[in-house]
Amino acid sequence: QVQVRESGGGSVYSGGSVRLSCSVSGVISGTHCLAWFRQQPGKKREGIVAVDSDGSKKYPNYMEGKFTISQDAAKTTVYLQMNSLKPEDTAVYYCASDPYKYCSAFWSNANFDFWGQGTQVTVSS
Repeated sequence: QVQVRESGGGSVYSGGSVRLSCSVSGVISGTHCLAWFRQQPGKKREGIVAVDSDGSKKYPNYMEGKFTISQDAAKTTVYLQMNSLKPEDTAVYYCASDPYKYCSAFWSNANFDFWGQGTQVTVSS
């Protein structure tokens, strides 16, 4: 049914940039919460940013302004632009989908319905 796929990960040097993509298929147009998470080695998964189908963005306080999310006109693909990367940004980055829902105020702790497999971003010094 619903399929979520991330792409764009890879290895970069400190200070470099990565643009991740998340494509969602099998979703009928409408309300849709899409979010990016990451899991650093040895750490719990944390939210990065979420975006509603109306374009409203939600960031955790600690993350706001760090990365930039955008979406295409169809609102089935979202991007995460990451600049000035540091080694501590090394993580598996996940895209999550809650179709037909607005992003919860507690989205970063929510159990999203669908998840991508993750894409590895490795930042070296």
